[in-house]
Amino acid sequence: MFPVSTRDKTLQGGLHSAPQIRRARSRQIRRSNRWIGLLLPLTLLVVWQIAGSAGLLNPILLPAPSDIWEEFRSMLLSGELLSNLGISTWRVVAGFLMGGGLGLAAGLWVGFSYKAERLLNPSLQMLRTLPHLAIAPLFILWFGFGEESKLLLIAKGSFFPLYINTFLGIRSVDNKLFDVAKVLEFSRMQMITRLILPASLPNILLGTRLSLGVAWIGLVVAEMMGSTSGIGFMINDARSMSLTTVMFVGIVVFAIVGKLSDSLVLLVERRLLRWRDSFQGEGNS
Repeated sequence: MFPVSTRDKTLQGGLHSAPQIRRARSRQIRRSNRWIGLLLPLTLLVVWQIAGSAGLLNPILLPAPSDIWEEFRSMLLSGELLSNLGISTWRVVAGFLMGGGLGLAAGLWVGFSYKAERLLNPSLQMLRTLPHLAIAPLFILWFGFGEESKLLLIAKGSFFPLYINTFLGIRSVDNKLFDVAKVLEFSRMQMITRLILPASLPNILLGTRLSLGVAWIGLVVAEMMGSTSGIGFMINDARSMSLTTVMFVGIVVFAIVGKLSDSLVLLVERRLLRWRDSFQGEGNS
């Protein structure tokens, strides 16, 4: 055995620590650029406010941000906004858990079984193309204006992104990994838990983010077509009375809550996928 020189040890340590250095540098750049994403919306708000204050905008069609903020404060203090937001959030969570859970289970089943793919996938792909606005009246006719029709409409939308991404994630696992698993003599359960699911996890988490986004879209359709509560009902009710500021409050709340839910899943994704060493984009490496 030849002695390992100090230089060789340094090189080996550098090779092993390179991914950690890149990840640390990536986190540092993300922290330094955290506020850059606010630059464009803040600029638009400033221009919007200046135009509204100068009388260049019709306040009935496009009120100034200051007027929308005052309406937001008024609805927040009265409790109307939080009450409707709580109802809408419950509907999204319940519908997402129902539809997303079934989509995940169906994606796993179809991904693992070729027979299940031939049996289910053609019908599911056909149902996926049905738009929310086309199927909502049918759900209302079948289940009435109660919570059942709303939850089913949200579940229908959140089912397919998770189903498709789970299915594609499983089917895109590299065949070479299965050869390694055979050499290591993995059992079927070990192959699923240690190989297939970790390899398909990026697709599953992407499907989760997409499903949550579609769940909020389904909520808007459900609450606008038949509801007496929720943010969607608040927007629709304000439209009938030409309360544009209230409509903008509802739209902004939908945008903020949707972004927060997406950021929550993205945070979980970064925690679970820390083992990946992938390209972070130009200027982030």
